[in-house]
Amino acid sequence: MPNLLTKIVGFLKYSRPNNEEGFELLEDKYEQGKTTQMDSSEYEDDKSQNQQKDTHSKSTKIRKPIKVEDWKSKQNSNAKDKSSIQTPSVSNVFKDVATNKQYIEEIFSMPRNQDVVIREFKIARKTKAFLVFVDGMVDKTSVNQFILPQLMDPDNFADASNSCPIDYIIDNVLSITQLTKASDFNEIKPQILNGLSVLFIDECSEALMMETRGFEKRNIDKPIAEQVVKGSQEGFTENLRTNITLLRRIIKNEKLITEIIPTGKLNKVNSAILYIEGITNPKIVEEVRRRIKKIDTDFIAGNGMLEQLIEDDYLMPFPQVVSTERPDRAASFLVEGQVVIITEGDPFAMAAPVTFYRLFHTSEDSMLRWQYGTFLRIIRFIGVMSALLIPGLYVALVLYHHEMVPSPFLESIVKSREAVPFPTIIELLLMELAFELVREGSVRIPGVIGQTLGIVGALILGQVAVQAGLVSPILIVIIALTGLGSFTMPNFSMALAIRILRFLFVFAAGIAGFYGISLAFIVVAALACYMKSFGVPFLAPVAPSAKINPDTIIRQPLFNQSMRSDPFNTPNRKRNDKDNGGDAK
Repeated sequence: MPNLLTKIVGFLKYSRPNNEEGFELLEDKYEQGKTTQMDSSEYEDDKSQNQQKDTHSKSTKIRKPIKVEDWKSKQNSNAKDKSSIQTPSVSNVFKDVATNKQYIEEIFSMPRNQDVVIREFKIARKTKAFLVFVDGMVDKTSVNQFILPQLMDPDNFADASNSCPIDYIIDNVLSITQLTKASDFNEIKPQILNGLSVLFIDECSEALMMETRGFEKRNIDKPIAEQVVKGSQEGFTENLRTNITLLRRIIKNEKLITEIIPTGKLNKVNSAILYIEGITNPKIVEEVRRRIKKIDTDFIAGNGMLEQLIEDDYLMPFPQVVSTERPDRAASFLVEGQVVIITEGDPFAMAAPVTFYRLFHTSEDSMLRWQYGTFLRIIRFIGVMSALLIPGLYVALVLYHHEMVPSPFLESIVKSREAVPFPTIIELLLMELAFELVREGSVRIPGVIGQTLGIVGALILGQVAVQAGLVSPILIVIIALTGLGSFTMPNFSMALAIRILRFLFVFAAGIAGFYGISLAFIVVAALACYMKSFGVPFLAPVAPSAKINPDTIIRQPLFNQSMRSDPFNTPNRKRNDKDNGGDAK
């Protein structure tokens, strides 16, 4: 028996291989360039037995494994032997057009890479040149009608000199709106991948980059996550240029600055930071720019990943930027002195910095009269506090503080829980988990089926759970109020934070009742006070105390909102003339 246990432990326990020379890798016969030859005598003997499998096993010779270092050095030597192009020490454009073509084919892995197109031709039927672009990302009409015919026509070069004609082409030949010269391949490569066409000419040490982007994109549609009754019905798309144009249509100001920064070492997706010069604090702009440029990762798919890489503290539950898919709301962020970040391929824009109270705002608040907007914000605040505290308060009352419950109501609770086999906190956690499952399932199921599952599933689940005696009827009311309260939060990330913190308050109430809820609330409030968004305190202007803008929770009339938000420390604080605004009312 001990021997059996020793063998079992030996199988399960990891033992380091006894190899003092390091890890070894089997040599690949295809990289070797030759296969092991069979010995002719062995082949004749095996052929007489008509056993092909045995022939293969006997005739194959086992080769000794080689070390990783030897394999790497061999690969490097083979690569040097196979390489037919001399890469320059500085990646400048060659004067020889054939060398440029060979270099482009090398860096884009042609001809294996079949979506990169190289079109060779002669300028004015005498000078060798070629055009390179990515198929599907350029407008072929522009290439076929406005670039190639004009470059190949000798009449367009009647006055051209014998030197490099690139300047003459820019001034006299091409009618493309954006033409840029470049002499560095590190600048040319990402532009080709972005949809530009690049022209290389013989005896020219510069290339000509032409704006010919024309790939397919989604049309402007209604916002999905931020629908409003009164307000704009346009939403962002996945195209970066379209999103920037939507913002410029709203803010027609020459001080609106757009900076485009490529992020991601592999996909090199473009991220645009937008701000209004003279309104946005330059230190905030510099900090946003620094964090984006500091990102060192291979792949960024959109704003969601970018947000996680530039946020102040990844351990905090609250969002540290605010996201929106509405151009009008993003424009309001810019006017308030925030920096807007848009990533290519993502229909959402981010704004930083952000405070706790701005997460309760919607674009519809400013479109409604101040009484209506204030009423809606108060409803949202009550809903969020209900979603956060009601489950914990219920657990605390039932378990610890019976004296605070009126006798008829307490008697009703006791009668409804007579057939329930679980403790109160377990009962509540089961229903919360079921509610979260229904909500997540309704989101993942497409279309109308998801909405039907969310409504019908919750009703049937609650009714069957009560009839089966698994939960009490009063708990169904608690869960319903909690779910409705969480739906009032307009920011999706903040709503998720509230849903997670709700469980913290439930456990705190189960341990110490109201005292546990108070302690948990103090801890969450302390974390919120400690948290910052790009240097701006999250609970400003309340903690720390600052001049409160009349558009924090209680929204005053527009003519009273004469000053911008104090926590953002904008150079230009004045928004409008209060006296003139009052007369205009």
